[in-house]
Amino acid sequence: YMKEVKVLVSSCACNQKFLALVEKVVKENGIDAKVSAVSDIMEQMQYNVMSLPALVVDGMVVARGQKSEKELVQILK
Repeated sequence: YMKEVKVLVSSCACNQKFLALVEKVVKENGIDAKVSAVSDIMEQMQYNVMSLPALVVDGMVVARGQKSEKELVQILK
């Protein structure tokens, strides 16, 4: 089944870079997932996350802060 991956981001360049990395990992590893960026603060607050970027998979926060490509592959597989 397709995973729903949300990347909670701010407009900061490092967050945008993280979003691009998540998309790259999903694509290059053939992970069946729909990736979307969430920049709305009210929606982000539902996840009770204090620091960005954060990674949400199927409604659960699975990672906070910057992650390497290798770490993302392990988290998303």
